[in-house]
Amino acid sequence: MNRLSLWVFLALLMPVCAQALALPEQVAKDFPGLRLAGEGRLRWFGLHVYDASLWIRGDKWTGEQEFVLDIRYARDFKASRIVQTSADEMRRLGFADEPQLAKWMDQMGRVFPDVKKGEHLTGINRPGAGAEFYYQGKAIGLIADPAFARAFFAIWLDARTREPGLRKALIGTK
Repeated sequence: MNRLSLWVFLALLMPVCAQALALPEQVAKDFPGLRLAGEGRLRWFGLHVYDASLWIRGDKWTGEQEFVLDIRYARDFKASRIVQTSADEMRRLGFADEPQLAKWMDQMGRVFPDVKKGEHLTGINRPGAGAEFYYQGKAIGLIADPAFARAFFAIWLDARTREPGLRKALIGTK
């Protein structure tokens, strides 16, 4: 590819990249002053599952701050699958108190919707309060349990995550 062709190709990709970096409008309004820490793509056996972006205040991500994890799905998923996969991952990470997991699964089941390709599910870490969720930019619920928030966001952000490359991309260390 010659130099001119490369520049044209990169210029065509720019709008796609810029769109990937945007939070849903209402989330951006409700949580002003956030900056993108990083973004990444989850693939499973080569299939594009979702794109994720992490938005923070300040220079560096810490698990103790308010942050926003936005997921834009590349396929349709039933809420029950999102709930079950989330619980399985929390369990794998050591959050294995089964009565607590059952309670969290019930709460997630009441909050999480079915998602379609291209839709956003956004989670906000609310230190000391829990995790707040938005679907397509609209508030859909709060799970008022700081332990739940730690377990839920650990799926992506804990050093023991199943997807360490995605974690590095999200927290900006890739």
